[in-house]
Formats: sequence, structure tokens, C-alpha cells
Amino acid sequence: MRIAAIDIGTNSIHMIVVQIRPDFSFEVIDREKEMVRLGAGGLDGRALTPEAMHAALQVLSKFRRLAESHRVDDVIAVATSAVREAENGGEFLKTVTSQTGIRPRVISGTEEARLIHSAAVYGVSVPRDVAVVIDIGGGSVEVTRGAGAAIELGRSFKLGVIRLTERFVKADPLEPRDERKLARHIHSEIGKYLQQINRAGFDRVIGTSGTILSLGAVAAAAEGRTPGAPLRNRRVPAKQIRRVRQELVSLDLDKRLRVPGLEPRRADLAVGGAILLDELLRGLGADEITLCDLSLREGLVLDYIARHRKEIAQADRYPDVRRRSVYELAERCNYWPQHAQQVARLSIALFDQTRAIHGLTDREREWLEFAAILHDVGVHISYESHHKHSCYLIRNGDLRGFEPEEIETIALVARYHRQATPKRRHEGFSALPRRARRVVRTLAAILRLAENLDRSHAQTITGLELHDRGGDDLLQVRTSGDAELELWAATRHAGPFERLAGKPLRIEVSGNVYAEHPHATPRVPGQAVRRRGDRRIRQDDAAGTAGEVAERRRAPRLRHRMELVRPREGGDQDRQEEKRAHPDDVQPAARDRLR
Repeated sequence: MRIAAIDIGTNSIHMIVVQIRPDFSFEVIDREKEMVRLGAGGLDGRALTPEAMHAALQVLSKFRRLAESHRVDDVIAVATSAVREAENGGEFLKTVTSQTGIRPRVISGTEEARLIHSAAVYGVSVPRDVAVVIDIGGGSVEVTRGAGAAIELGRSFKLGVIRLTERFVKADPLEPRDERKLARHIHSEIGKYLQQINRAGFDRVIGTSGTILSLGAVAAAAEGRTPGAPLRNRRVPAKQIRRVRQELVSLDLDKRLRVPGLEPRRADLAVGGAILLDELLRGLGADEITLCDLSLREGLVLDYIARHRKEIAQADRYPDVRRRSVYELAERCNYWPQHAQQVARLSIALFDQTRAIHGLTDREREWLEFAAILHDVGVHISYESHHKHSCYLIRNGDLRGFEPEEIETIALVARYHRQATPKRRHEGFSALPRRARRVVRTLAAILRLAENLDRSHAQTITGLELHDRGGDDLLQVRTSGDAELELWAATRHAGPFERLAGKPLRIEVSGNVYAEHPHATPRVPGQAVRRRGDRRIRQDDAAGTAGEVAERRRAPRLRHRMELVRPREGGDQDRQEEKRAHPDDVQPAARDRLR
């Protein structure tokens, strides 16, 4: 299963595309980030600027196309401090959804801290370690403490580097007076919380986010390490961070741009970031910080995995998103898997053997299979009119990967698996173009016959073959047990299939013709016919051994009773006959009679 996770931050927009493995770990297969400064000039309740929103929309549109190129199953996106505080944040998110199709949600500072903590400990921590995690963003800083992924303390503070730079960095290089003001502000905002964590104790401090990684890269370069070397799990002494702070504060922007290891796009924010990180480590009394390149976006992935384990396991079974979403809907509605899959198998077999008649393609074949899987999901609402409930659930079941016209076709095919056949006056069906109506009629006729070939839900039909004999079609079925109920139901509801084929349908089991309609062709010479009302039962007296003939003559009691029933118009009389025909299945038979 593949998903894309997007973090719409105050300073940058990040996206990762991950492959989730069957063991619920994940692998990053692509990543992108753009520094758009969405929160520049828009913090503390002010509006996001038109320029920043336009830049963010362009980036998100590109990210959406990239995610689609990887055929991801889902895109999850969150917005943090800048959107959370902006007076026009809600308007911006609506525009994102309408223009890109991405649906971001705003998360609180506490939720942001939790997700970051889970990602950081997943990336670098030992399970029993008590870790403090620091994430410095553009609008806020999150500081958490917890053993493993469980957070005991977690808070978000309005101390992001864009916010601090806009308020305190007035000169370049920074004046000592402004540096002291900035340090005092940090201490007043977060000092008591850091002391609380210090008293509780911890085993290590983990630092995430672009600001901390950039400062860590400067510290690594000062030690002579190769530029661009991996930073994850690299331990940087707090004293080294202090030296980096002193160096950056003393330089103007032009000189900071040439500092080895410092990302040029962060050069204007590096002074405020270095002061903030140094003050945080001092407040914690930490000797070192461990760098981690996993942050909020990876936390989103881990959270998604924790909440969708069943769907992820399903994705391993069904890699195709369309098929997977069909089975997800079926399972949400507590479908009958054995019956649904049997009906799907029989439907596909009938479809394949009638291709020369209907001329449909593999695309329609897939629609038929999905309609067969979902045809009974309406029972989740009520058995009565469940075919209509199935239609509703398919239309509104959030099937992914389908075009609206495909969903409508699948819904209508399921709707016509019982009772009424498609009619122009029916809602939904009447709105379809002519070819689509023909497709629905064809697929519904096949599904109706397949459904009745598993009327007992016992999966007794193991195979079938359809033979065109000129004047009629012969359906030969192989069975694994008593299939009398299936044969009776299929004969009663073969009408739409006969109209599709343009001729009568006769059903035969192991060489014995079970039934044919009154308008079927005359019997074959040499065969005996026993009449029961309008139904004729053929037996080939010359076929098989004496033992086989004797076995055929020992018909079950249920069969004798069924042969006495002749479908006819009328109310109470019909119901009485059906009760005689189905002593073990009165209610389903009565329902069938209402079709």
C-alpha cells in the first residue's frame, strides 16, 4: 500500500510518498519540499498574504501530481501554526481542496507534538529510552517527553523561527541587546516547562526539523565531516551548538551564506534558530542532542498505519485500489463472502461464455464482478428491498479509483439482481445514455441468473457450460451436492437472460435435464417426458447404468414437492404453494415470490 503525507508548515511544505509493508513498517520512496514561507507576515492572527497562498497552491498542485504518478492509495495532509492562526486560514484550505483535490486538516499544537514525538522515537530511539523531542518550526516549537512513543509531557509554544526573526532580529549582524531580549523572551515562554522536564529526567534529547538539521550540519562541517553526510542518529554536543550560535550571530547575511553546512535558504532565519536551540538545550540541562530527519510527515504515516491496519492488510491481498475499495465496502457492510464470491465466479463464467452475444469488453466484465461482490450489501440496512439499499450503499460507499459513471453502472446492476428488471421510468436508469442502459440490462440479466444459481448460499454449483443448440441454449452445471433449490430458482428467474440470448434456456445437471420453459423447443426423440403442470422433466432412460437410473428415480422429497409447484398469478394461493415447495426455506421463497 502506498500513501503520501503532506505537512503544510509555516516555513516549508513537505511531502513524502511511502510504501507500507505487510509488517506495518514503511519505506520512503519519494520526498519533496518547498520553502514557501506561508506564515511570513501572517502570524499572530494576521491574514496569510496572497503571494504566500499562491506559492503554496502551486507547490501543492505539483505534489498532487507527483503523488498520482506513484499511484498512491491515499493522500493525508495537515496544516500547522500558520494556517491555524491566520484569520483566512479556513478560506485557504477550501481553496486548496477545490484547486488540488487535497483535503488538509488543521491540527492543534498538542496533536502536532504527539505526531512529531512518535516519528522521532521511531527513527532514533531505543524502546526503553525516555526521550525529549524538540521540533523547531517556522511558527512554533514542540517539546515532548516520553518513554518510547508514549508521551507523558507534550506542548507547543509560539516560538518558531519566522515568528522570532520578525519580532527580534532587527539588525544584521544582530545587536547584542536584541540577542538578550530574544533569550529572555524564550525563557519567559518556555523556561518553567523545561525545568519541569529537567526535574523528571530523561535519557536523551532528539532534535527534528529543517532548522535543527541545518544547525547540526554546520556543527558537523566545523568538525571536518563530509558535507552532505547522513545526519540521522548523529550526536552533537551542546557546546558545539553554542559555538555555532556565536558564529552565526556575529556574521551578516552575506557571510552566513558562505558558512559550510548551512542551507542557503535558511541563512536569514539561522540566527534566531541558533539562539532558540541553544536556549532550549540550556533550559533542559542537556549535554548533547541527537539529530533525526523524521518529523511530522513520518508521524502522519505512523498514525495512519495505527488507525488502518485492517485496510493495509487488505492492500496486501488486493494491490489494486479499485478492487480493494470494493472489498472494504463489502466488509464494512458485513457481507456474506462465500456467497458473494460464488455469485461473482458464476457471473464471470456466464459473461465469458456469452461474449459473442453481448459483445462487451473486459471493462464491463470487471463491473459485473464488482456488482456481484456487492449485490447483497443492502441487507446491512434491511433484507426488505435490500437490492435498493445495495444500490444506495454502492453509490455512496466512497469507492476509490472509479469514475462516477462506473459507480452508477455497478450500483444499478446490483439493484436489478432481484425483483424488477430495468425500466426507463426508474430513477437513475432513465438518466443513462442508451449504450449504458444496454450494459446495465445485460450485466443485470447475468447477475440475476448467477445469484439464483447459489440460491441456498451453499456453493453447490462447481462449474457451468453454456451450449448454443440453435433453438435453445443448454446450461450444463456441475454440482458438489443437492442443487435442487438452485435449479428451481434459476429456472424461475431466467427470463432476463433468455431475452439477452434471444432463445429459451434449459438447465441440465450431470446429463439430466432439470427444466425448461413452456415455450422451449420440442423434446428430443427417444427421451421420456413427465409433465408436472407447465413444467416438463426429461429423463434419458437409455443413459447411465441401472444403478444411476435407480438413483435418479429416488428423488428427494423436496424435489417431488417442488415439481408440484407451478408459478402463477395470485396472492394467498401462491404463498401456500410455496410453503409446500420449501418446508425448510419458507421465508426466502416467499420473498422470491414477491420479485
